[in-house]
Amino acid sequence: MTLNFSIIIPVYNRPNEIDELLDSLTKQDYSDTFEVLLIEDGSTKKSESIADTYRSKLDLNYFFKENSGAGASRNFGMDNASGNYFIILDSDVIVPPQYLTEVKKSLENNFTHAFGGPDASHPSFTPLQKAINYSMTAVLTTGGIRGKKYAVGTFQPRSFNFGLSQKAFKITKGFSTMRNGEDIDLTFRLWESGFETQLIEKAFVYHKRRSTIQQFFKQTFGFGSARPILNRKYPETAKFTYWFPTMFVIGFDLSIICMFFGYHQFLYFYAVYFLILFLDSLFKNKNLIVAFLSIITSFTQFLGYGLGFLESLFVTKKEV
Repeated sequence: MTLNFSIIIPVYNRPNEIDELLDSLTKQDYSDTFEVLLIEDGSTKKSESIADTYRSKLDLNYFFKENSGAGASRNFGMDNASGNYFIILDSDVIVPPQYLTEVKKSLENNFTHAFGGPDASHPSFTPLQKAINYSMTAVLTTGGIRGKKYAVGTFQPRSFNFGLSQKAFKITKGFSTMRNGEDIDLTFRLWESGFETQLIEKAFVYHKRRSTIQQFFKQTFGFGSARPILNRKYPETAKFTYWFPTMFVIGFDLSIICMFFGYHQFLYFYAVYFLILFLDSLFKNKNLIVAFLSIITSFTQFLGYGLGFLESLFVTKKEV
């Protein structure tokens, strides 16, 4: 199978991010042609003028549509793409020069109808963005599930760096209308249809994620709220480990209460954990500020996911 890549990028009110992403795509060390489809999802701050500056450098098509969410925008892009393999990127990523070459090499050696790639922190990122990236990728916080090597067929790609064949898109109909967890939902439907997924470790992107603690909390709250919905839709995929952030938050709250009754030992566990986390982040990032912020972002991640999980568990939400 000859691979013809179409890069699908949904965007909503983020013209500055798109500028950096499109610029990185002009620097690919990739010898074959590829197209880029920029899907403006009803933005009030449009990216069309930014896209116009790259038309001479990229095979770029710009579409404006009514706001319907990232999943529907990705489907719109795939419906209008001319390639036979779609690469879906979030607007807040920067793509390293070797990205497409690594994707093609991996798919030619081990073809799967879907893949995912990890994310990394770019040197230009702010200390908070680097701390958020640490919290989202570290083994101590997430078990490394977003970049750990799993066997083919079990890795769950994430929508910020997601590959999907034209055949798999036509059979699964792409992303659902879920606002959170739509990438995991698609992965489960891919598996049900007999398609395998894989992690391409060298096909990483630099992912900015969120720029404030409040935005990061909102994002992780959404992640947590999606999990019970997915568990109800696909009960065979439910795991006890999905309860860990919630248990972490409840345990922390109980430890604070116990402290007022003279039982301080329960807080020692959290103190030791955050110290280890600080040292691990310091070793990886070589920056004291990032290491300190990693404690805050990791706690925010647990709190947001845990509260979102609890709310969704006891408040029935529409499942699509």
